Amino acid sequence: MNARKLLALVLLALVITVLAACAAPEPTKPPAAPKPTEPPAATKAPEPTKPPAPTAAPTATPGPKRGGKVTMAVWQSPTTLNGMLGTQTVMHEVLSFIIEGFTQVMPDGSRAPDLAKEVPTPQNGGVSADGKTITYKLKEGIKWSDGTPLTCADFQFTLEAIMTPGVGVVSTTGYDQLEKIECPDPNTVILKFKEFYAPYLTLFSDFVLPKHYCGDPKDMKNWAYNRKPLGTGPFKLDEWVADSYVTLSRNPNYREKDKPYLDQIVIRIVPSSEVAMQLLASGEVDIMWNNTEADFPMLEKMTGVKISDPLQIGGERLFLNMAENKDPSDPKKPHLILSDVKVRQAIEFGINKQRIIDRLLYGKAKPGTSELNAGFFDCKLTPRPYDPEQAKKLLTEAGWVPGPDGIRVAKGAKVAPDGTRLRLKYSTTSGNKLREDSQVLIVEDMKAIGVELFIENAPSSVVIGTWDGASPRRRGNFDIIMYTTNASIDPHSQMVNLFASWTIPHEGNKGGTNYSRFSDPKVDELLRAAAKEPDMNKRKEMYCQIAKIGQEATNMIYLYQRLDLDSYRDRLQGWVPNAWDNNGWNAEDWWLK
Repeated sequence: MNARKLLALVLLALVITVLAACAAPEPTKPPAAPKPTEPPAATKAPEPTKPPAPTAAPTATPGPKRGGKVTMAVWQSPTTLNGMLGTQTVMHEVLSFIIEGFTQVMPDGSRAPDLAKEVPTPQNGGVSADGKTITYKLKEGIKWSDGTPLTCADFQFTLEAIMTPGVGVVSTTGYDQLEKIECPDPNTVILKFKEFYAPYLTLFSDFVLPKHYCGDPKDMKNWAYNRKPLGTGPFKLDEWVADSYVTLSRNPNYREKDKPYLDQIVIRIVPSSEVAMQLLASGEVDIMWNNTEADFPMLEKMTGVKISDPLQIGGERLFLNMAENKDPSDPKKPHLILSDVKVRQAIEFGINKQRIIDRLLYGKAKPGTSELNAGFFDCKLTPRPYDPEQAKKLLTEAGWVPGPDGIRVAKGAKVAPDGTRLRLKYSTTSGNKLREDSQVLIVEDMKAIGVELFIENAPSSVVIGTWDGASPRRRGNFDIIMYTTNASIDPHSQMVNLFASWTIPHEGNKGGTNYSRFSDPKVDELLRAAAKEPDMNKRKEMYCQIAKIGQEATNMIYLYQRLDLDSYRDRLQGWVPNAWDNNGWNAEDWWLK
């Protein structure tokens, strides 16, 4: 980590030029100018009538110590620990302690090398003149936690696994642009692209698979890796008991001498955020994962507890299913109610986002706008206002008229037969009080405009599960699902995953992530063009066009943009907030006071 941080400081000052034929890496932020050193204050002479006060002995600043255990409380249970087969946030929290990639994103948004010696650029020879060849040099002596050397062959195997059809890989975005990976020697990885791919730094940025451990890619769903992944990170997985805990211990083969400092990390899977808060207050856990703004009053009263609160990109949203949820074999068959854009827009006009923020988030969040609301790619779109009268008007225009009890029924609607009740299932992950309280307010808002929502929540492992696990999100067997997701520092993969027609989940694409079943030829065209565009500003324009189209189509309703909140007891040292990564991004530097 020492070498990584030194390199990161250099990267902060690096200005990467954009060549005519290749992309600049993601924008970096120059460091703030150093403050001038202030002269020491003048020493005041003691008054004649008083002797000078005795000088206190200097107190030594304690440094990092080895040993000890840290416990983190989460209230979601992973369905898999293979990052290629799942998207759960809690899964990535676990993997952040174990798995590494070529580079990682630092708190200021710059990239620093991780497994790689340096971030490839045109200046250092890592990017070819035509932008189609990217060369990474691996650090010397990196080993998997079982002692097997990491080599270029592992990256070749990872690409093979990702591109194996029919195994349920969540996303092949970008990897499908690779022609091959060449290995001139074990420590050199050369990515050969079919054509220039602008977000090349996102590939293998946070994971690589061990070829010697995984097995046949065609049998991926049965790999032992899925339950006990092998990594090069500071910790290794010892045990995972579903719905109970994950235990991690120091990786004896970690490349940085004397690191990590901790002996063990335990991730406790608890029933709810309320239980996690109680355990943090009592000192039974050191870290509480995924706080909400509503926790501020309690956290601020706790002695010995600190709050980590950088602003996060993305945010909480409603996914509206635009396809018929009773027929997953036809992923584009119009949904009986939500296929009408006027209905979707009416639902958003009818939600009082500010009321949710004021009542449940203590006014500390921002109304949601679009997928891109922070960092270089921030589109700065204006949120759709709360306007229940406009909502009613749109519903009437769409052929939904008030029934005897105030709930609307179809009368000349686009798809629904006359007499159909405007009733929709509204789901989220159970055990999250903020989400459950938000649902109560939104149900009230919808009733006021004649829309009936009924709540049907389930554990994250069900709602945000896999195709083979019959997840409603994957299979399309839902009307509205609410949860948080966000783009990485380069948003291309996220935009493809949520807006490309070719990422709609169906029997032939079980790993698809376009859960709203959104499909627009113009958006597909923009996504393909953005992938080839070397100019970062032009790429931003394209993504913002997509965000604007999405806002108009209202396939998702962005409720609020939160802070990235976690809390921890102050005996834990070395914690560094990073909204671009998971909590364990720098866990090799954690130690106990």
